Amino acid sequence: MKEQIFQHIVLIYLAVINVVTFFMYGIDKWKAKKSKWRIRETALLGLAVLGGSIGAWLGMKVWHHKTLHKKFRYGVPAIIIIQLTLIFCLLYEH
Repeated sequence: MKEQIFQHIVLIYLAVINVVTFFMYGIDKWKAKKSKWRIRETALLGLAVLGGSIGAWLGMKVWHHKTLHKKFRYGVPAIIIIQLTLIFCLLYEH
């Protein structure tokens, strides 16, 4: 029972952080077009590390943002692989 609650909390957290990350990439792209104050690259990558890697990847694809930066182009997919491995291990550790 406690394990199921933990799994649900993790899934809800991941859903929220990925939606937030996706929109942060969109906001930063909008700010770039308008020459406004930008969101730091460390913050965008930090959101990916905190669980928003899929949202970061989708944000890169949908908003066409940060796709030419090597640390994003290679870093975000690497983070996704690491996080999916960790999630699999946590959810299916039997």
